[in-house]
Formats: sequence, C-alpha cells, structure tokens
Amino acid sequence: MEKLDQSVYSPSPTPEVPRNELWRMFDRIAQRYDLLNRLLSFGQDVVWRKKLARFLPEGECLEVLDLATGTADVIIYLFQKSARVFRAVGIDLAERMLEIGQQKIREHQLDQVVELKVGDATRIPFPDNQFHVVTIAFGIRNVENVPQSLREMYRVLKPGGRALVLEFSLPRSPIVRNAYLFYFRNILPRIGGWISGDHYAYQYLNKTVESFPYGESFAQLMTEAGFSRVGYKSLTFGVATIYYGDKLM
Repeated sequence: MEKLDQSVYSPSPTPEVPRNELWRMFDRIAQRYDLLNRLLSFGQDVVWRKKLARFLPEGECLEVLDLATGTADVIIYLFQKSARVFRAVGIDLAERMLEIGQQKIREHQLDQVVELKVGDATRIPFPDNQFHVVTIAFGIRNVENVPQSLREMYRVLKPGGRALVLEFSLPRSPIVRNAYLFYFRNILPRIGGWISGDHYAYQYLNKTVESFPYGESFAQLMTEAGFSRVGYKSLTFGVATIYYGDKLM
C-alpha cells in the first residue's frame, strides 16, 4: 500500500459544515449519538472499543487520556475491562457531548476517578510526560492536523507509555469493501440523518472514512510522530483498525 505523502491530513471543509462548525455538528447529534453508534454498527462499536483494553501497556495504576472522548464510552469500557486503569481524563471540543458523557460517568460511579473537560487534540492542555496511555476512538479523522495531534499524543505520554488509535478503515476484500461502501454511501446516511435529524453529519462520516489513510499509511504517520514498535490490528474484516505505538524515551 502506498504511504500517505501529504504533510498534513485534514478532512475537506464543505459549504454545509465549515471547519469552525464541525464541533457544533457533533453537539447537534449528541443526544442520539450513542444510540446511532449501536444501531449503525450493529453493536460492533462497543466490541471495538472494549478491545482497546487488550492493548494497554504493562504496569499498574495506569493514567489514561482519551482524546475526542465524546460521550466517554472508551473511558467507561477501559475501567470495566481492566482493573489496572487508575485514573482517566477525557477531552473534547463538543460541549454537549461532554455533558452527556459526564452523566454516564456519574451513572457508572466513576466521577471520583474521571475528569472530562473541553480540549483540543491538536493542542493538548497538559504538560509533557503526563499519561501512561493516550487513546482516541473514531476521532482522529476529525482533527484539523493529524500529524500535529499524533505529536501531541507522543508529547504527553510518559516514557514507556502507549498511544492507541481506533478508527474506521477500508476492508481489503473487494467483496466486503463493496458491500461496506454501499452501506456507508447509501444506507447509513439515510438512517443516521432520519434518527438524528442532521442528514449531513452522516454524509460527512462517509466522506471522511473513504478519504482517511489506513493500515500502513496511518502506521507511517505514527512512526513519523516519534512512536516506536508501531503496529495495528484489523477488526471485523477490516472495517475498523486499532493502531498502537510506544514512547520509549
């Protein structure tokens, strides 16, 4: 597979959703975001997020930073799947998503060990060498500057820490890929738009998934950001992928 040759990846702004309106779009669909994730992925999004716990680095009392945390699903599942997670912080630019996430954190009785705050994945508001783990699930496509965000993830990791990125990808099998793209282009936008009331939000999803680098191309971006021992694991016939990379020094 050819490596991405752009120095900066960014989803193309459109007249319907300019760059500075992107996070407002997520706020508009926040109330039904979790429901739509479950329906449109046939429940697989829960399976994929829970699998992130298998890639946690060694060690106890892990401190986690979750970027583009949304409604805090990743944080909740990490606490459920691993007793080694000690504390977590989630940041996102969509305030309504964070409000819903905070409600869920309280419901799971995690409010003493989890903090959610407004923050930008390209300008992470924490000092160097702060966290054992940095995660981002289905959010790296939406940041303004992917290489910068990856460098920021590297910066705030402690030596020996690990970055975990969960993102949509394109299946290698032509049969699976064609079926997947038909669903993404023709079915998902209609159902998502009907339930959420925001038709463009789910057309945007399709466009960014198809244009975003995946597999070796994305792994190369992580390597260029400074990560070592970079690898990735395809999930569900390649529909999604978990990428991982370590900060050795």
